[in-house]
Amino acid sequence: MVTRIIKNSSRTKIEPSEYANLLKELKEKIATCQLKAALAVNKELIKLYWELGREIVTRQKKETWGTKILETIAKDLQKYFPGIKGFSRSNIFRMRAFYLTYAKVAQPVRQLEKLPVFLIPWGHNIVIFQRLNSIKEKIWYANMTIEHGWSRSFLEIAINSNYFARYGNAVTNFKERLPDAQSKLAEQTIKDPYNFDFLTLSNNYKERELENGLIKHIEKFLIELGQGFSFVGRQYHLEIGNEDYYIDLLFYHLKLRCYCVIELKNTKFKPEYVGKMNFYLSIADDLLKKKGDNPSIGLILCKTKNTFTAEYALRDIHKPMGISEYEVKILESLPDDLKSSLPSIEEIEEQLTK
Repeated sequence: MVTRIIKNSSRTKIEPSEYANLLKELKEKIATCQLKAALAVNKELIKLYWELGREIVTRQKKETWGTKILETIAKDLQKYFPGIKGFSRSNIFRMRAFYLTYAKVAQPVRQLEKLPVFLIPWGHNIVIFQRLNSIKEKIWYANMTIEHGWSRSFLEIAINSNYFARYGNAVTNFKERLPDAQSKLAEQTIKDPYNFDFLTLSNNYKERELENGLIKHIEKFLIELGQGFSFVGRQYHLEIGNEDYYIDLLFYHLKLRCYCVIELKNTKFKPEYVGKMNFYLSIADDLLKKKGDNPSIGLILCKTKNTFTAEYALRDIHKPMGISEYEVKILESLPDDLKSSLPSIEEIEEQLTK
């Protein structure tokens, strides 16, 4: 198909592929400008709420205003700006709380724009300053929201599962085995411990039971792994030297642009687990890795681990991998006379699916 362009141009025709590239560039520029405009509007809105909060706090101290004055202010602002949301009674109180939360951090005033809380939506800010006590945590969650584009619902999930305490705590060799940019992201991607509280297993559960449970609740599993993980397969078959090998769980990480091999263990970490993972990563890089992919990374998930043992096990390993613990709900054991009279979990599930 031939597309015509401006008559005054020296050319009257343009190749479809050339036009497609031109259109793509224009769309990207427009989208970038739209994003910048949206961020600028949001930033100005947050600054406005900050200034209103500061004015309220200042007047309350000077003139000993009570709660009723704030309620009156909210009603009058809503009357004066009927088409603008954000001046409800509850939001006026949030503006006051927002200012009080970050007033000491943002002194002098010129530091305001450097705070990440001025770069995220107001709804995210409400979640952060209402749910968290530590300033360090609040700033951390705001930065993570910006860096990873967290939605408000994912932000709440992160806070509920205490991402702050678990993020980047795994024992890894990423810093030594990956380029700087990738190693930093990889370290931030791996948690310790992983919280699989959506699983209830018997005290002596087998690795296959753990794997089955994670696949059965794959959506919750992916949420706990974090953004960027794309599920490829379970018991992923690899054939080397006419022998069959199976990776417990295989993922592709969209931001790291690499395969992620996960091995599940129902025991305490043992150094020999590292050798097996090193073997799987070598195969993955040879058979699965495509042009443009980064080196595959491994994650060994164990019931418990000794940090010093894990660090020594990784010291001279050249493939990038991490070692983390995980937590599940353990089904309390019952007396033998009750066990025989109660249906098994499998029997209950079978009845529910009928």
